[in-house]
Amino acid sequence: MKASELVMAPDGTLYHIRLDTDRLADKVILVGDPQRVAMFRHIFDSIEFESSNREINVLTGSYHGTRLTALSTGMGCDNIDIVMTELDAALHVQAGQWHDNTSRHLDIVRVGTCGSLQADVDCGSHVASAYAIGLDGLMNYYREWQPALPDMEAALFSHLQLDSRLARPYCVAASAQLLQQVAPTMHHAITATAPGFYGPQGRTVRLHPTIPDLNERLAAFAWNGTKVTNLEMETSAIYGFSHLLGHEALTACLVIANRIQGTFLNDYHDAMRSLLATVVEGLGTSERR
Repeated sequence: MKASELVMAPDGTLYHIRLDTDRLADKVILVGDPQRVAMFRHIFDSIEFESSNREINVLTGSYHGTRLTALSTGMGCDNIDIVMTELDAALHVQAGQWHDNTSRHLDIVRVGTCGSLQADVDCGSHVASAYAIGLDGLMNYYREWQPALPDMEAALFSHLQLDSRLARPYCVAASAQLLQQVAPTMHHAITATAPGFYGPQGRTVRLHPTIPDLNERLAAFAWNGTKVTNLEMETSAIYGFSHLLGHEALTACLVIANRIQGTFLNDYHDAMRSLLATVVEGLGTSERR
């Protein structure tokens, strides 16, 4: 592989995430906010490795005997393209050398914030993404991508009636294993992943969204009895890459805005700490069974 294709740091780790196979745990928690990684200092029992590069902060440590890596991605599916590609590559890179390794896979849980599209899912709720809708179009840039849920995708495309200038949406399911292990008591939802925060999520500041009622159209869609409940900016790409590369993936989000009620949870740090602890415990419990 050319040096320009999979870029390495001088120490032999992956260029952006600064991890290799020894420093990466099999259970990974992704957060958007780089400062959120510091919360794991008060959750992990011990820390064996840490690094910081751009918006990507990393802690690898243990919780009750379970080894975990917490890593920040920054915002958006473009960052997920980098992080997911390099996390998978890190399974194969040791001391700067590539090793074929088919024995390891990752359990990846994104813990983030989102906005609710359903009036009865209030701020402060915990929502687990049983399905993801990708409005970002990212996975369509990969030749290996084929519709993971073609019937759901066709029904969604017909329902939304999107402007022809927009990317065709894609649909991916969460890991059933992680959904049960980590989020059995959370609200299970379809999560829509947008390629931006303002216009792509129906917000108007000075510019106006192409589809002003996109949120209403999304909220009216359901699949297998599950509604489109929330909007965020990363899940579809995490699920898409995991589907192609053989990893397990789940997103658990704290609702901090209700778009129907027009409410916003300004101080949510204690609620986020509680959600992080729930996810870490779920990942640890699954390993101890």
